Amino acid sequence: MIPPGASLGLLGGGQLGRMFAMAAQSMGYRVTVLDPGPDSPAGTVADRHLKGEYLDDDRLRELAATCAGATTEFENVPAESLRYLARHCVVSPAAESVAVAQDRIAEKTFLHDNGFPVAPFRVVRSLADFDAPEAAALVPGILKVSRFGYDGKGQARVRSVEEARAAWTALGGEPCVLEQWLPLARELSVVVARGFDGTVATFPVAENHHQHGILDVTIVPARVPDALAAQARGNAVALAERLDYRGVLCVEFFVLDDRRLLVNEIAPRPHNSGHYTIDACVTSQFEQQVRVLAGLPLGDTALHCPVVMVNILGEAWLHAGGEPDWSVVLGNPCAKLHLYGKREARAGRKMGHYTVLASSTGEALAQALHIREQLRPLAQPAQPIPSAPLD
Repeated sequence: MIPPGASLGLLGGGQLGRMFAMAAQSMGYRVTVLDPGPDSPAGTVADRHLKGEYLDDDRLRELAATCAGATTEFENVPAESLRYLARHCVVSPAAESVAVAQDRIAEKTFLHDNGFPVAPFRVVRSLADFDAPEAAALVPGILKVSRFGYDGKGQARVRSVEEARAAWTALGGEPCVLEQWLPLARELSVVVARGFDGTVATFPVAENHHQHGILDVTIVPARVPDALAAQARGNAVALAERLDYRGVLCVEFFVLDDRRLLVNEIAPRPHNSGHYTIDACVTSQFEQQVRVLAGLPLGDTALHCPVVMVNILGEAWLHAGGEPDWSVVLGNPCAKLHLYGKREARAGRKMGHYTVLASSTGEALAQALHIREQLRPLAQPAQPIPSAPLD
């Protein structure tokens, strides 16, 4: 066990790292952040900020020499950095687990080969790969770059093989995955934690709604049948065990119109859709990340009450012509505001989030959407959020 008072290292300086640092500090740990940015969200709250690249030998040696354990807040940290640190201190998650999740080709192949249901897909490395009959069977579909794609970036909807060829060229001719488009009834996610002793704990299933590829609203508990929620949690646990994963992992699912459950993708870290756990669960996903890294028993994941989380994007600043009127959030006694300390607001940039807690999901959703409309009155939902639960 790594006791409070010790230093924990963090690779990455974004908002997930910021919330990890705050959770660790509240438990008595010191946090050192390694990140190249001069004023990153995590770096500004950490006890120490090592400014440098993730493969900087000197910075890695310093982190390893001063921290009892190290973790990461995003999946694109070089696996070699984690391997180096693992030779000197406790590391969670392991480089091998991160390497699978940070590459869509490796991820899809791992899921398929281990029997987890996924959308039909094909690996694309050249224009010639579109000539195969299997490629034609996958359109309409979605072409996704294998690495560094997130929040709708690095992907394109395609309706024909010709569109897929053009999209592949526009994406820079990088290795991609072509996935068949399937009619969706819901999108779900499950945050699961697995300790070094093999114990596991899952958080309540979240129901997610996106706009333009970016998570907009998360509803918890997900409005799906109990059997489907149990299946999602069971698949998340099985996936963590098959990966021999140690840490906090998010598994995203598609629920098809015929109620089949498919694994969409995995994230080897806390997840945007798990931010509700800060206010609505006995243990947050970030405290759980600390607990795994420090070798502590996993915390209780019970939900206090129904909750809805809404992302706050840079559009709120653009519509307000400056700082938004936060009284629309803070004036609600059941709403909790979380801002990430980012200095520049840009369209599509995650600047913060808020949660609304209530006695029912319907009440929490109504209040959350009312606040959202006040914060960004010109932004209309691309698709309305269903008011009824999935039967």
